[in-house]
Amino acid sequence: MYLHVGTDVVVNLRQVIAILDLRSAGRGQATVELLERLRREGRLTDISGGGAKSLVLTRSGGILSPISSTTLKRRSVSNTEVCHL
Repeated sequence: MYLHVGTDVVVNLRQVIAILDLRSAGRGQATVELLERLRREGRLTDISGGGAKSLVLTRSGGILSPISSTTLKRRSVSNTEVCHL
């Protein structure tokens, strides 16, 4: 199953490690350091157009998404439920 994270980008759900809400977690020192490290290593993709609401952390890096973490979670759960039918 795949998760649509914004614009024309989809991610295999098996690759998703975490979905972080940048409004709350984005202020934490650990999140700031993680974002800096991903940028420095060239493993951060920004598809948000400057309005990132969430960070989708994958096995290969991170994606800054304009879609809220709540919506992304709901999408991931509904995709999983469809898979089990």
